This record gives sequence, structure tokens and C-alpha cells, in this order.
Amino acid sequence: MNAPRPSAANEVFRLPPKVFDARCRACWCVAAAVVLVVLSFWSLDLQWARFFSGDSLARMGRFMAELAVPNTESAFLARLAPALLETLAMSVVGTLVAALLGLLLALPASRLHAQERARWRGLSRLLLNALRSVPELMWAALLLIAAGLGPLAGTLALALHTTGVLGRLFAEALENAPPEPGFALRLRGIGKGRVVLYALLPQVLPQLASYTLYRWENNIRAAAVLGVVGAGGLGQMLAFHLGLFQMAETGAVLAAMLALVLLVDAASVGLRTLMAR
Repeated sequence: MNAPRPSAANEVFRLPPKVFDARCRACWCVAAAVVLVVLSFWSLDLQWARFFSGDSLARMGRFMAELAVPNTESAFLARLAPALLETLAMSVVGTLVAALLGLLLALPASRLHAQERARWRGLSRLLLNALRSVPELMWAALLLIAAGLGPLAGTLALALHTTGVLGRLFAEALENAPPEPGFALRLRGIGKGRVVLYALLPQVLPQLASYTLYRWENNIRAAAVLGVVGAGGLGQMLAFHLGLFQMAETGAVLAAMLALVLLVDAASVGLRTLMAR
């Protein structure tokens, strides 16, 4: 016998759900996040009054005013242009190498279907975690010992760190891909390599390309910072002129960094638009 359906009156006057339910996992996660944020603010010595004081604001204003008048002399710009191109080249090569290595490591780091043993999954993910847990600056400092001063150490530092980041993202994309096309090929006796090539990669390729372009944008900023430790590019010029308190030259280097980031961001958006068509 069918149970009676609730009347329209009961549906209209039904009580709203509780804001916090003890059986709701999401509620406990949100509560834990709130507690973590509160404890973080409490544990830090954030001197907001000193930061917003008149003296601090005046000093920051004078500093920004000096940076706002960059050096535009032709002799200085002639030295700035090669450094800008060097930073761009470092980011491009580092990201390309990282994308290739990340994809190679993502394949053993992912379980492509439920029946796969994935015996190398744990070791591969441990390697990816180790690569991305070391900051680019630390990689550059280590590689400077072997490669010496210059863009090689910076490029390799970008490649190693970005390999860990892209490898993890690529592995997650491969595991979350729809399994039906690969399952159909495996039923016909197709090997794993051809299944990945013809069924898996075509589905996730736009996502992999989007991740790679996003990391390219990040690597532009990272390449500029790596020059601080002697890895070449705009960062090396920034560290030199800022150390000598040459604010006009420092402002020009920062303006070049901003222009490069805007250029790369526009190129990335254009490439994503072309891939979406």
C-alpha cells in the first residue's frame, strides 16, 4: 500500500534546514576552516596600527614616487631589452620541459581505470610532491653550484618545480577522465599505450593545455624573481639596481616585468580562445 503524499500545506510550511547539523561533514569542515583562520590571525604579530600610521604611509609614498619615474635612456633600455627576452625564454623553455616531464610522470602516477594495479603510483606521486615542495629559489641556489651564474640554472629550477606542479595536475586530469572510451578499446584487446594515445589524451588535452598556459604565466613572475640569486634575466637587473638604491632603473625593470606579464597573459587568453573553438 502506497504511503500518503504530503499535502501542499505541509510542503509550504516545512521548516528550513538547520544552519549547522552535527551529521553534516561539510559543516564541520567549514567550522574547522573558521577556527584555523581565527588561530592564524591570533598567532601572527600583525601590527596594523604601525602599518597604517602616517609615517609609514609617507615613506611608502616617497618610495612609490621614486619608482614612478623610470629610466628611459636609450643606453639603459639597450641593456634592459636582452634581459627581458632572456626572462621570456627562461619561462618558455622551463614550462615546455616541465610539461613533457610532468606528462611522463603523470602516467605512472595515475590509476587510469579501476582494475589497474598502478604499482608505481605511490612512488611517482612522492617524486612529484618532492619536486614541487622545493621552491624555485632553492632549486636555483642548488643548481647554481653545478651550472654557474646565468639563465641555465634558472631555467632548470623552473622546470623542476613546475614538473611537480603540472605532473600532479595532469595525473588528476587523467584519473578524472570519462572511462567509457578507454573501456571500449580495452575490450577489443588494445594495449595500454594506444588506449592512452587514442582514448585518454584527446579527452584531457584541452585541460592539460590550460594548466600548462597557466603555469607559463606563473613562471614569468618566477623567472623574474630567480634572477635575484644570479639566475639571469630581469631579476638579476632588479637585484643589482635595487641594491644600489637606483630607483629610476628599478622602476624601469618593474615596468618591463609588468609589460611582459601583460603580454604573456594576453597570449595565453588568445591561445585558450583558439583551443575552445
